[in-house]
Amino acid sequence: MIRRCSLARRLKSGAKALSVVGVAALLAGCNAVVLAPAGDVAAQQRDLLVISVVLMLLVIVPVMVLIVLFAWRYRESNEDATYAPDWDHSTKIELVIWSVPLLIIICLGAVTWLGTHVLDPYRPIERLEHARPVDPAVKPIEVDVVALDWKWLFIYPEYGIATVNEMAAPVDRPIQFKITASSVMNSFYIPALAGQIYAMPGMETMLHAVINRPGVYDGFSANYSGAGFSGMRFKFHGLDHAGFEQWVATAKASGRTLDRAAYTALARPSENVPVMRFATVEHGLYSAALNMCVTPGTPCMADTMMKDAHTAGQSMAQAMDMPHGAADSAHRPPAPSLSQPITGAGLIAPAERAREGDRQTL
Repeated sequence: MIRRCSLARRLKSGAKALSVVGVAALLAGCNAVVLAPAGDVAAQQRDLLVISVVLMLLVIVPVMVLIVLFAWRYRESNEDATYAPDWDHSTKIELVIWSVPLLIIICLGAVTWLGTHVLDPYRPIERLEHARPVDPAVKPIEVDVVALDWKWLFIYPEYGIATVNEMAAPVDRPIQFKITASSVMNSFYIPALAGQIYAMPGMETMLHAVINRPGVYDGFSANYSGAGFSGMRFKFHGLDHAGFEQWVATAKASGRTLDRAAYTALARPSENVPVMRFATVEHGLYSAALNMCVTPGTPCMADTMMKDAHTAGQSMAQAMDMPHGAADSAHRPPAPSLSQPITGAGLIAPAERAREGDRQTL
């Protein structure tokens, strides 16, 4: 019976060893793209990750070493170890165990604060690589991204083309992504280029990045979005100038048009969609997708929100019994863009508020 138990333990240990070797062999074939990216933004994020890990290891490694050291030094068989049953405090030890972690937390906070602002995805990049600033004369390439069920649509307004499940960008040229979704929330992620950013229906997020090395890189959704999520992948091509122009020419040669009807058909749920290219794109299609009004007759979100704000302004003006001049401003037509201030929101100008206060005092 003892021999059987011993044999079982040996077999179990052998199986564990083989599993470790197998996992190590599989990991050896992995491309650790997060630690070896091809874009400067991703490289800065990698550096931030490494610095944070090293700072945390300054606490973790000594603790692990001390655990082994104390377990060995104060083992039962070591009769030479100092025995101090009445010891309960050491000012020096207290200073060390509190000051060192505090300094590390301060360093982590400083690094994180700087990284959060420098690597803000909405902030245009200021450099191509270390010691290589962006040329102000070079215009960033704009890519409008729409997450569909379950595929990615990329629109290039500058070139008038669009692609599905494939995109490209020239090396060392800044990229400005404008990102939205058609139905559910997704997450746009190209590990070699930059960090992930969410794609949400009716909202627009932004990402600025640059690719520094030619190559073909993986892109995918990092947020579960339904049955076809696993196939929601695409290839990102980093190309030189000539290669990118050839890629654009290939898209233009497709002869297909991405209009509202084609977009509506494309937006229907489908899985493992092959690469598609469109030679022309209907003007304003991305804006319609963002405002969820691609279907003719559907009111756009921007217009609806503006009308609601205008109606709310009129109601507030009446409720507050505003002076005649301010009340008239509530009936002005709505501003043509959400980026402009809303007129007639029921706010009293500072000068008028001061006069109101004087009248109440009298």
